[in-house]
Amino acid sequence: MKKDIDILERPLSRREMLRRTAGGLAGGMLAGLAAPLFASGTLFAAPVDARKFLTVFYSRSGNTQVMAGFVQKAVGGDLVRIETVHPYPEAYRATTRQAREELDSGFKPPITTKIANLASYDVVFIGSPCWWATIAPPVITFLTENDLAGKTVVPFMTHKGSGLGRTQSHVESLCPNSKVLKGLAIWGDNISSSKNDVTGWLRDIGLVS
Repeated sequence: MKKDIDILERPLSRREMLRRTAGGLAGGMLAGLAAPLFASGTLFAAPVDARKFLTVFYSRSGNTQVMAGFVQKAVGGDLVRIETVHPYPEAYRATTRQAREELDSGFKPPITTKIANLASYDVVFIGSPCWWATIAPPVITFLTENDLAGKTVVPFMTHKGSGLGRTQSHVESLCPNSKVLKGLAIWGDNISSSKNDVTGWLRDIGLVS
């Protein structure tokens, strides 16, 4: 550590200054060349067609938000978070109890999310944590309030052991006039390293090359 501090603090010779300046310029040029590649999604799979994509998600802990980001980076398009009028409790158990009551009673919590140009999208990804083996009530609200007829709908979720549960059939019942593709569930603890799983799934269902 002492050696590192000495190197940082000692005066630089003219030769050293020139060397570092040249290196910085070269690095900047390389960064300038690399930046557009990353921005255009080269590090992810490329979309296979010109259809317009929308990724909509609800996330309580942040896991589903990360997964939604992987989806949106891979396919392009827009990313929208579902927001509730009244937030769920901070305590996990209290949230699970409330969610169970809402699912059992059919209550649909009000949401503030409105998408004025929804009709312009061709493919809509629907992201949710898995609560009691299905999508979270705010996602049910979104699917109930918005007409996705004629669109391709693709569910995805994070979970703690139940996988997709009954999400696939539930989404199909809420979107009877949509084409619902095979969904993907990722274990919540593995979400940060799931980018390859997400892009592999997108290839399997034919949405990226």
